[in-house]
Amino acid sequence: MRALAAATLAIGLLTACGSGGSGDEKQTVTMWIYPIIADQATHQAFWDGQTKAFEQANPGIDVKVEIYPWAKRDEALSTAIAGNKAPDVVYLIPDQLPKYAKTLQPVDEYLSAEAKGDYLDNAKAAVTMDGKLMGAPILMSAVPLMCDKKAFDDAGVTDYPSTWDDLLAAAPAFKAKGIDVTNYWADPAATLNQSFYPLLWQAGGDVFKPDGRSVAFAGPEGVRALTFLKQLADGGHLEKDLLTGLPKFEQTRIAQHKVACTWQHVPADVESFWGKENIKVFPPLTGVKQVAYGTVGSLSMLKAGDDKQAAGKWIAFASGAQVTKAFDVASGYFSPQKSTGSLYAGDPLQAEVEKSLRFATAGPLHEKARDVMGVLAPEIQAALIGEKTPEQALTDAAKAADALLGG
Repeated sequence: MRALAAATLAIGLLTACGSGGSGDEKQTVTMWIYPIIADQATHQAFWDGQTKAFEQANPGIDVKVEIYPWAKRDEALSTAIAGNKAPDVVYLIPDQLPKYAKTLQPVDEYLSAEAKGDYLDNAKAAVTMDGKLMGAPILMSAVPLMCDKKAFDDAGVTDYPSTWDDLLAAAPAFKAKGIDVTNYWADPAATLNQSFYPLLWQAGGDVFKPDGRSVAFAGPEGVRALTFLKQLADGGHLEKDLLTGLPKFEQTRIAQHKVACTWQHVPADVESFWGKENIKVFPPLTGVKQVAYGTVGSLSMLKAGDDKQAAGKWIAFASGAQVTKAFDVASGYFSPQKSTGSLYAGDPLQAEVEKSLRFATAGPLHEKARDVMGVLAPEIQAALIGEKTPEQALTDAAKAADALLGG
């Protein structure tokens, strides 16, 4: 992996495009991004190499890339926007786009038809609002089904699940050996993107109704998804501590080979606990649909920037297929572009995750998405610990959510 990353990174550093700046005055483009490549020095070196290549091809433009911490990134960006000190370009994920939509400049006109046509459909959908691209995708992720071979061996189970019914049917055999068939993080502080929403989508449901003015999760699809979870909880097939708290990962049963399968983690989360040889990656479970959560990272342009043409040239360059290929391999993410092909043919685990990109969705693009999650999560928890029925929990959550939406 490291050798492949280094080789691909080198290719990316040498890739350049653009036609040079216009006029005699140099334009400066500032971009904010976050620690996507874990090693700070490697991350900084990547962007130093890219800015150098870009500036050589565009001598009228200087680019400054600033790497900010993940913590309080929304607060920092909101403050900068309010104080007219925002960057020209910023890295955003889908659920941030609606929040900043009024301050963002669509990037469609700055990307070539070829570049836009190269994006995977679900990558493009994840950054599109009102028919406009609010960011240029540079990475994707997917969280498919992952199972522990040792847990299966210990339970004497040989068939891996592909549907909800398969998981429920296998649960007693695992329980008899002291193993949970899956895990579920129900504490309200945990995101629903990787826990309840995949089940809601697999049931054929969605968070919001098409007009976005009210929620849809309390419909029969949502009840079906929460009832499935409650069956697992009531049957003693889920770790109880995860229903009410957020223990450190190393203290959880999944870190102890006591969970058979999960749709809430990726191989990197468990490799040091399971060993690579025990990690089995499969496509996401099927309810009535086969869907997994996956995010899309994109480069967005702020409206307040002084020179949008310069910023647009930088976005076109930094989101180009050769640059993103190098960036994604170096960071362990996946390409949003068709032309890059498989990035992980030599890594069996990453290659299997990569195959699940086609099932991935980033979820609803709605400015109140996080607020709605905040009222729904505790109601799901209430159902799983026996305080409410699935129907009542979702009905109560919908009332609170619709009030937030003005309904």
